[in-house]
Amino acid sequence: VITETGYREWKDFSIVKSSVISEEITEVSPDIAVCRECLADLEKQPRRKHYPFINCTHCGPRFSIVRDLPYDRNRTSMNEFPMCDPCREEYSDIHDRRFHAQPIACLDCGPEYELQTGNKTIKGTDEIVRHLARLLETGKIIAFKGMGGFHLACSAEDEKAVERLRKIKNREGKPFAVMYGSLEELQNVVRISPAEKKSLLGWRRPIVLLKDLPGKENRESVSRGLGTTGAMLPYMPIHHLLFKELKIPAIVLTSGNLSDEPILIDNKKAAQKLKGKADGLVVYNRDIENRTDDSVVKIMAGKERVLRRSRGYAPSPVRLGLNAEGIWAAGAELTNCFCIGKGNLAFLSQHIGDLKNQETFDFFTETVGKFERLFRFSPEMAVCDLHPQYLATKYAEEVSGKRKIPLIRVQHHHAHIASCMAEHGLDEKVIGVAMDGTGYGDDGKIWGAEFLVADLCGYERFSHFEYVPLPGGDLAIEEPWRMGIVWLRKIYGEDYRKLNLRFVKNLDRKKSAVIEKMIETGINCPEVSSAGRLFDAVAAILGICPVASFQAEAPMRLESIIEPGVRDAYPFLPGNPVRFGPMIRAMVHDLTRKTGPARISARFHNTVISAIFETVKAMSSAYRLDKVVLSGGTFQNRYLTEGILKKLTRHGFSVYLQEKVPPNDGGLALGQLAIAAKRRTQGCV
Repeated sequence: VITETGYREWKDFSIVKSSVISEEITEVSPDIAVCRECLADLEKQPRRKHYPFINCTHCGPRFSIVRDLPYDRNRTSMNEFPMCDPCREEYSDIHDRRFHAQPIACLDCGPEYELQTGNKTIKGTDEIVRHLARLLETGKIIAFKGMGGFHLACSAEDEKAVERLRKIKNREGKPFAVMYGSLEELQNVVRISPAEKKSLLGWRRPIVLLKDLPGKENRESVSRGLGTTGAMLPYMPIHHLLFKELKIPAIVLTSGNLSDEPILIDNKKAAQKLKGKADGLVVYNRDIENRTDDSVVKIMAGKERVLRRSRGYAPSPVRLGLNAEGIWAAGAELTNCFCIGKGNLAFLSQHIGDLKNQETFDFFTETVGKFERLFRFSPEMAVCDLHPQYLATKYAEEVSGKRKIPLIRVQHHHAHIASCMAEHGLDEKVIGVAMDGTGYGDDGKIWGAEFLVADLCGYERFSHFEYVPLPGGDLAIEEPWRMGIVWLRKIYGEDYRKLNLRFVKNLDRKKSAVIEKMIETGINCPEVSSAGRLFDAVAAILGICPVASFQAEAPMRLESIIEPGVRDAYPFLPGNPVRFGPMIRAMVHDLTRKTGPARISARFHNTVISAIFETVKAMSSAYRLDKVVLSGGTFQNRYLTEGILKKLTRHGFSVYLQEKVPPNDGGLALGQLAIAAKRRTQGCV
């Protein structure tokens, strides 16, 4: 809001003590990577030479250390470290780069690191860095306290160390993130576009998903053959000091947790949990108040798209054209983030994770409480997903009951579309295409490939991918071979067993007979229209991923093998629903003629692009709409997203994709909040 005022002459300037009683929102800065000026000071400033907590007003921890607002030192975890006289002088000098830098510190007054390894405790930054470098170079695994939580680190060059790390984390197939010491080292192994370079070197320093150079693929133990590397560059002073000492170009730097638990932040808990697993523990004596994982981005169509929103991004708000005051949105079950409304600002939480895990659910409830305190937030309305079994939904029901506030339930894919609309300030009818793995439909079935005519108040389902059985429910997500059987049996009946396909020959007869019986009887076989499960089926039939070791592995592997330059597609049947029987038949024909899976994958992706395009054209004709909103986890697929974007824009459509907010379920709460705000405005709550 811009307000014109008359000229006023001020005679003095002063900084006064902040008030703690104001209900007006004060935005909290995300954590910021160490700046160039501080890196220069790290080498030459006597009081801060090699001091690993160097920072200024332009960089350093923010969200991870704040306890309460207003953001003053005594309301952060730096309160335990009284400033020395020189630091206080800098802090008070308006001309100094460290003027009112709340985490200001130096060798004489700030936090300290120590390295615990074996029975030894090593202190002093230079000594710690030397020992740490040697440990990493010799195949050791180190638990390392970072800005927003612990990491587990090892040499990215050491197969045995990386495989051992996988066993510690119970993470068999999912790729690891890698930190390179410099952009130059990273450019030796991956392609880096100007937009990717900007993300890598920016102040947020996320993990950027990059394509490997041919013949330079990361070790199998690191990337598991996906042809991409999740890479980041140093963002803490200690990282820069370490890479000056290391003789290896890169280290694996993955979240310091076991399996699906939240990232560890407490020194004692880290020591207990990782005892006997990590060979060393690097800790410091300042508390982390708000845990934040490393954020993940991907450049698609020349723009940065956030896939996991946490360190460096949260809790920066999204500005809405609606009053969202007092609205609390619970988000989804997987890759959860929740969202709160203050005025026309929507504050998404940092990445929480999958709420099926008790520790993660505890992190969720704890962070809800912190946001209420931090942002002076009191919920007046709760919003949740339609799915009755989501823990986030049950928690929202509990909040609604205890606080006696209204509860709004929002359909999953409508929320996806609204999330993208909210980011781009859209408040009108649009063509919404929501593609993902799972979302509870208003007909009680599982949706996941939806064509909606939507605005922020409601939607009409125009079309969807045809329903197929999901034998075993969630177990079918972990075992894509089940979906392979579903589609082959749908097209060929029992004769699918006679097909000359490696996939069919490799099936366990007893297990496949059980699946067939489930399909026949409908027992534990909900119907699903999911894009994700179609990708699973194709990946299984091609023999790429019969069993998934992590979420969305099958679609990721299918994308990773696409043969470039293939323009043709398979046939399909447009309409309501969109049917893919002809595509499956054509694929099987290709397989029997020994067509390579890379070409088949390209044709499959082209078919999905065509199916989306043709359906959008039909919607545009029926409703006279030309704005298309794409959202949902399937649009993390670069080939698919850039392909449909190019095709739609070439035909005159205005296409909207998420950038600042994840298209996956991590962005769902923003859509829930926007829908609730609009419905409240319209009086249709």
